[in-house]
Amino acid sequence: MPATGRNYIIAGAGISGMTLALALAKFGASVLVLERSPGVQEFGAGLQISPNARLVLNQLGLSDAIDQVSLEPTALDVYPQGSLAPAVSMELGTLMRERFGSPYAVMHRADLAGLLYKACRRFANIDILFGVRGWTVDAQDRGVTVSVEEASGQTRTTRGLAFLGADGVHSQTRQTLLDGPAARFGRRLAWRTLVPAGDVADYLAIDHVSVFFGSGFHLVCYPMPHRGQVNLALFMPGDTPDKPSGQPRPARPGKRAGAIIAAAGNRWTPWPLFTVDTPTWHKGNIGLLGDAAHAMVPFQAQGAAMGIEDAAVLARLLANGAAEDANSALASYVTERQARVRRVAALSASNGRIFHMKWPLSMARNLVMTSQGPRGHLKRLGWIYDYDAGLV
Repeated sequence: MPATGRNYIIAGAGISGMTLALALAKFGASVLVLERSPGVQEFGAGLQISPNARLVLNQLGLSDAIDQVSLEPTALDVYPQGSLAPAVSMELGTLMRERFGSPYAVMHRADLAGLLYKACRRFANIDILFGVRGWTVDAQDRGVTVSVEEASGQTRTTRGLAFLGADGVHSQTRQTLLDGPAARFGRRLAWRTLVPAGDVADYLAIDHVSVFFGSGFHLVCYPMPHRGQVNLALFMPGDTPDKPSGQPRPARPGKRAGAIIAAAGNRWTPWPLFTVDTPTWHKGNIGLLGDAAHAMVPFQAQGAAMGIEDAAVLARLLANGAAEDANSALASYVTERQARVRRVAALSASNGRIFHMKWPLSMARNLVMTSQGPRGHLKRLGWIYDYDAGLV
């Protein structure tokens, strides 16, 4: 455990930022979180929490709370284009707990953000400022001085051992303080919505995740029983990052997927997909985590999980850092995290190509999936799911 009096400033009160704040506070540090939004906000809808991320959240004391607002699906059904039955149902549920020690769950992003915020509120050594208008950072050898313009227009100045940017894909920390690149638009859109469970009950297994592949698109669906809703995420090409008007219309979705898409009506919201590729995750005692460091396409459902892992590793290294040396801790964090995150990002990008294959390549893809069977994903993805960030 570190000596008391260690102070850190975090930019961003999203999932990565609040996970980091909570982990640092549990190690005895004092944390100031700066957030531009007026309150806790997590855009999008659904979120898949795989065992590697759930392990961290459990270690932070959130297991029971997450159980109340999430579903542990028993399987993931994969439907080739036009198919009325899954080509394969990958086992989840109890199998994931037995194999990896933590469950695989699905939930609403806002529910996780709310749980993290409530947990942070229970710590007197965490202060979250919402509605922040801006900040400047002056880095010195042994710490940082941060000037914050608060929502009221008043300015406060604070010092800390490090400034940690968890401020998302368009991170000011990355672009301004570390001279990093802007996020890159990958010419893809995620159309997201929530629909009443009864509207799609005839087309989905109520306790499964369902994925529908198509030529140039794929659709991911999973139930959220405590909300009485089903999350839908439809991924399609998009020429510009400008949010288009109208509704998504994938080509030949098939009867089952087409009915689900139609059930959403005009409730879809498009979100452009940006990625971040930068070798510089830290400079001195200024660092990055989560999407600010490595935003990736969501085709392995690991974006939030990687940010949660980042937070656990970074908190551990900062807490164990010798002589309050945040620079060395951040350097160790980069060494420990970059290769893994790049491998996950590469797999996610590859999945995007595989999921959207056209005939006849899609036939070979389907054959490979069925030949692997209902437990093939354990071997293929075990290196992701059995990761332990070493928080405790």
